[in-house]
Amino acid sequence: MNKYEMMFIVKSTLEADAIKKTADSVKKTIESLKGKVAEFKELGEKKLAYPIKHELNGYYFLVEMELPKEVEAELNRKASIDENILRHLIVRLDEE
Repeated sequence: MNKYEMMFIVKSTLEADAIKKTADSVKKTIESLKGKVAEFKELGEKKLAYPIKHELNGYYFLVEMELPKEVEAELNRKASIDENILRHLIVRLDEE
């Protein structure tokens, strides 16, 4: 299992329940892919540097996780499909 960090931005124009539901669905997706969530941080709403899909603000989340190498692409695909997620980035962390 490799250590990864994922940051994703959820539309801030959604209801608070929908934002939480989107974040929970990311967490459930990680667990369904046999991954382990080490840390899940809610960073709050911030102004975007430039408009993304006509949104000016976004709700940021940061996840530290362990995933089998072969399922990283599947997590990336599922995050790309979710229309409530404006942007996401998955980075593999170096072993310390």
